[in-house]
Order: sequence, then C-alpha cells, then structure tokens
Amino acid sequence: MVSMSTTTTQKVIKVGDSLAVTIPAKEAKRQNIVAGDSVDVSYVRVRPQQDDVMKDYAAFQAQYGETLKNLANR
Repeated sequence: MVSMSTTTTQKVIKVGDSLAVTIPAKEAKRQNIVAGDSVDVSYVRVRPQQDDVMKDYAAFQAQYGETLKNLANR
C-alpha cells in the first residue's frame, strides 16, 4: 500500500442528517481517490483566536460604526 498525506482546512457541511468534509477535486485526482475508496481521516477543530476576533470587530466598528448607526436611525 502506498500512503500519501495532505493537510488542508475544509468546511464541515451538512448532508442529510450527517456531517461531511469534502476532499478537494485536485487532491482527489492527485491521489487517485474515487467514490467508494476508504481513507484515513484525522481532525482538529479550527477556531479563530478570541483576540483576533475582537481585533477584527474593533477595526470593523471603527470603519463602519457611524455608517451603521446612521442606517439604523433612518
């Protein structure tokens, strides 16, 4: 058995009552993966760091805060 490994971040999607993670088409082709094949999967949940979220929010608020207030007051 030949083993190849790739690391990528994929979104979890809903398929019926289940959750699924897709294999990008280019990667599936590169590794000759087809529907019905078995693959080993390991996972780690990726979360944005709280500090990063707060920095992004502060920047968004600084840039658009007044505009949003004006729209809300229309």
